[in-house]
Amino acid sequence: MCDGDGNRLAISYNEALDVEKSGEQSSISSNTSNQSPSQITFDGPDDPENPHNWGTWKKAYTTSIPGLMGLAVTFGSSVYSPSYAEVAERFKVSNTAALLPITLYTYGLACGPVIAAPLSETYGRRFIYIFCMPLSLLFTLGAGFSQSFGSLLVCRLLAGILGSPPLAVGAGTNLDIWAPIHRARAVSLFLVAPFLGPALGPAVGGYVAEFKGWRWTQWTTIFLGAAVWIYSLGAKETYAKIILAKRAKKLGKPLPPSPIPNGLPAIKFLLTVTLARPIHMILTEPIVGLYSFYVGFNFSVLFCFFAAFPLVFRGVYGFSVGEAGLVFLGISAGCAAAAAISLVIDNFLYIRRVLRNRAAGGDGHIAPENRLYGAMLGSVLLTIGLFWFAWTARADIHWISCVIATVFFACGNLLTFTSCALYLADVYGPLNGASAMAANGIVRYMLGGSFPLFTVQMYEKLGIDWATSLLAFISLALLPVPWLFFKYGSVIRKKSGYDLAYP
Repeated sequence: MCDGDGNRLAISYNEALDVEKSGEQSSISSNTSNQSPSQITFDGPDDPENPHNWGTWKKAYTTSIPGLMGLAVTFGSSVYSPSYAEVAERFKVSNTAALLPITLYTYGLACGPVIAAPLSETYGRRFIYIFCMPLSLLFTLGAGFSQSFGSLLVCRLLAGILGSPPLAVGAGTNLDIWAPIHRARAVSLFLVAPFLGPALGPAVGGYVAEFKGWRWTQWTTIFLGAAVWIYSLGAKETYAKIILAKRAKKLGKPLPPSPIPNGLPAIKFLLTVTLARPIHMILTEPIVGLYSFYVGFNFSVLFCFFAAFPLVFRGVYGFSVGEAGLVFLGISAGCAAAAAISLVIDNFLYIRRVLRNRAAGGDGHIAPENRLYGAMLGSVLLTIGLFWFAWTARADIHWISCVIATVFFACGNLLTFTSCALYLADVYGPLNGASAMAANGIVRYMLGGSFPLFTVQMYEKLGIDWATSLLAFISLALLPVPWLFFKYGSVIRKKSGYDLAYP
């Protein structure tokens, strides 16, 4: 699976990360015209076209683009949730069926790497942001105008599929412009989006559905997405391969052959590099498989709340549709707290250890298990939050207690996910790191989309206390995952079948 053409294609798929193996670019001689296209690279460490040499504000703007697009796309996944009862009545379907637009949209988000890999290889990162978002918004427009339940489902699925590539290439953009020592700061802020979007969606969608109707949940998504798209028009290309290809063209040199084949071989590329490898890693790599399932379950509980919160806050506390949506702001507060804690952990633990390593004559590469402190803290916080929510969601206990519990859950959830992303990147490096994160994304979004379909039945049969406790007990059983990797990660890595950045 990793030899012959498959290996060449896999390397091309991850070339975007190669520019940052050590945080610096290799230099070339000043006589660029005498080089072959494959040798053309940046003119030394101070080349102004090298994204690593951009100014701080330009880097910050570039980092914000995939973050805001991720926020808009994931906002679209959940803004619909407060209106599912109205949709069920409008199209004469069951409440479970009315939740399918959430499920299909989320399934679509899992397709990101399959679409983004060949497009970013050929056209670059900027093309993904500029081209895919408007297409996704067109299908969101179609969902809003749908006159049948079937057309609503199809439009939501396609909106999710076409909105997924910006999520898939966002991490690559950050790796293009930030050196490893600063990577956690950029990645931590970027990864808030996939969690903050689903939290803000119901907060807005609740009042929109209550006062304007379910179709306005789709219009709201279009307004947000269009604003973000306009903001992104100033983006510059960050992918070194595309930048250097333009340089070769300017110098009149022939362009290197595209790594993406044509015709039937292109299908082999998609299946081998963007789908088969992530699935193979899930099945054969304990680090990828266990961590993907753990993070996927935690993410699924967040999506489970889309259906559970109306049952709790409207059924127990008598909230209106809009008020029930506002309680998701507790999730937003937890995400903000997680981002702040991640920065503190990175500054006081990771960066200091990197600097000590360099001061001692090392190369600054330290064991990837140093990325797991956030996950270990998060595993405890999210389990506490779930048990807390389970046994305080009662009419004789003030509703604010449940909201505070969601802050703990969301904080732990995002801390766990952020540590996971950084850990996988440090372990598998540029060669296989993208495939490892693609595997994580597939599990995360497939599980996340499935959970709302049985949430209502589970809460109705078990009750709020035991239904949430069931989730909490599963979380408790999975709690040791990051702790085990922290203790035994070095042993597990030695048994990997893939080339690792830190064996």
